[in-house]
Amino acid sequence: MTNKYYEFFCPVKVIAGKAALEHIPFELTGLAAKRPMIVTDKGVRAAGLLDPVIAACEESGLEIVSIYDDVPPDSSTTVVRDIATVYRKEKCDSIIAVGGGSAIDTGKAVNILVSEGGDDIARYSGAGILKHPLKPFFVVPTTAGTGSEVTSVAVITDEKKGVKLPFTSSFLLPNAAIIDPRMTLTLPPHITAATAMDAMTHAVEAFTCMAKNPLSDAYATAAIKKVSQSLLAVMDNPKDENGRLELAQASTMAGIAFSNSMVGLVHSLGHATGAICHLPHGLCMSLYLPYVLEFNIESIREHLGELLLYLEGPEVFSATPAARRAEASISAIRKLRDALHKRCELPRTLKETGKVLESQLEAIAEMALDDGSIMFNPREVTKEDALSVLRHAWA
Repeated sequence: MTNKYYEFFCPVKVIAGKAALEHIPFELTGLAAKRPMIVTDKGVRAAGLLDPVIAACEESGLEIVSIYDDVPPDSSTTVVRDIATVYRKEKCDSIIAVGGGSAIDTGKAVNILVSEGGDDIARYSGAGILKHPLKPFFVVPTTAGTGSEVTSVAVITDEKKGVKLPFTSSFLLPNAAIIDPRMTLTLPPHITAATAMDAMTHAVEAFTCMAKNPLSDAYATAAIKKVSQSLLAVMDNPKDENGRLELAQASTMAGIAFSNSMVGLVHSLGHATGAICHLPHGLCMSLYLPYVLEFNIESIREHLGELLLYLEGPEVFSATPAARRAEASISAIRKLRDALHKRCELPRTLKETGKVLESQLEAIAEMALDDGSIMFNPREVTKEDALSVLRHAWA
């Protein structure tokens, strides 16, 4: 399964560590930006996470001209248009998105409107529509999971039509991603667990799906090792800055891996389940991961076996016969999920979520087959296959 030809692209500058936020003004002035707008949500502001960002800018004599803190969990075209209006009125010249996946996607979409003009974001939906670089754009992730800070995609809901609009362009990539452990110290346990498992899934799918390549593999395996070594420690000691930084870096590395090698059936099922049952993305990823690996196992046995080294460490790896390593990798992931379930009741089955009906499995399977990720799954998936994975995941 080695690709004779591949492309790898990640031009995002990563600024990481315990004083990373203080570097934002230097980055802004380096791009001649003087009037940044912050795009965030109420939860981030209430948790006091904007304070160090604002303080860093003000100490350098940069004025934060405008703060929009009303991004909803599922951002919409209306919100994007509203923010773009404020941006123009306040004569801003750059955007700093502070938050999780939704705030970051919103920032990306706002940047399209304020750079390209107009107020109909739907016009720019799809791939390859944008032809020019956009305004200076910085991302400060507050969850360690989505990897949106290094991906060239955004998804925004068109409420009137009831559809999700995808945007794909290398111009959506931020100028820099600022990874600071202070931003994730206050994450509640269940979000810490779900977002870390989101990163874990990005990395495992990046390493086992069709478009894997040597460069994405390096990022994927490093991310898996970091999550394996730090997640439970952070669950038991949430204020552990080093562990938080490890998880945040793992998320960024997994984001770089999967944007260059794609993901597979876990994401197809997860996207469909999110759309139909309104479950958080990270939770779906954690839930489906072992069941999909079991379905794919004969197509990915060798690669999955290699992951045991990063999941369980060198002792376990060398003590496990090569023929059993793929199964042992799945067991390691199940063991991690059990430990998370014990600590914060992160669901391991669809039944445990309490939000999925057995009668919905058919619809989830149908929708998953139409999801773009499925093309990169290492094994062909029929509707019956998808249903069978869903039934295993049910209980």
